[in-house]
Amino acid sequence: MLPLRKSCCFLVLVALVLVFDIGRSQAQSAGSAVLPPAPHAKEIHLKHVLVIAQTKGFEHDSVSDAMAAIYNMGHDSGLWDTEMRTDTELLTKKDLGRNAKNLNYFDLLVFASTTGELDLDASQKADILSFIHDDGKGFVGIHAALDTNYTWPEYGEMIGGWFDQHPWGTFNAPIINEAPDFPAVRHFPKEFVKYDEIYQPKAWSRDKVNVLLSLDPGKLDYSNNPRIHRTDHDFAVAWCKMYGKGRVFYSTLGHTEESWQDPDIRKMYFEAIRWALGMTEGSTMPHPRPAATQ
Repeated sequence: MLPLRKSCCFLVLVALVLVFDIGRSQAQSAGSAVLPPAPHAKEIHLKHVLVIAQTKGFEHDSVSDAMAAIYNMGHDSGLWDTEMRTDTELLTKKDLGRNAKNLNYFDLLVFASTTGELDLDASQKADILSFIHDDGKGFVGIHAALDTNYTWPEYGEMIGGWFDQHPWGTFNAPIINEAPDFPAVRHFPKEFVKYDEIYQPKAWSRDKVNVLLSLDPGKLDYSNNPRIHRTDHDFAVAWCKMYGKGRVFYSTLGHTEESWQDPDIRKMYFEAIRWALGMTEGSTMPHPRPAATQ
């Protein structure tokens, strides 16, 4: 009787397991059609982006819009996750502890209309430059990223120059696409107009960058405008360059809140980030000013 009792128990156990497995499979099949897709897991994000938006001078209304756009671009595409800060604590390679990340964690640094002299000590400045120049990480500067760190010469060298007024304020800017093959601007036509504030750069030269977009000098009003300082009338709107091993992109577009609802502007920065992260390729070789714009 004992062996028979054990055999019966074993058969009952096997039957219960089979019933459970069949029920679980049916539930999974039924549920798969109604359950929402799983959110992006951090493990599948390819890159990590740090957005800094500290303002020590003029404060742009569009800063929040820019930060939100970069976050959403990464989240929706699944290509990167985004850390957004209005302080500069993470701009270091030192171990901060407390579950805080540092530059070693990130693949790209974005300055979203930062202004004035940022809260950076000498070691932080050295770490930022090393992050780009030596580590080959990326940098994207948005609008007022040119209006910051005036007392830090290497920053101007890295980004390509500094802000020197916006001669026409916010206006319908006539823009020429000088590099239609570059990923960040290939969606723009050869000539187009955007309502935005275009910076005039100083300590800047097109022989040190690859100009992607520029103002059409033949369609600008130069009369009685004391803010115009460039006698060559060469006003770049976007450019890219190498800084050591790192890729650098800058554009003056993005001053207004409305610009961040413009699909063209959002696509430009999305593709600029992808390029700066090394996901796409595009030349950084300087080129002469197009003859038609001189």
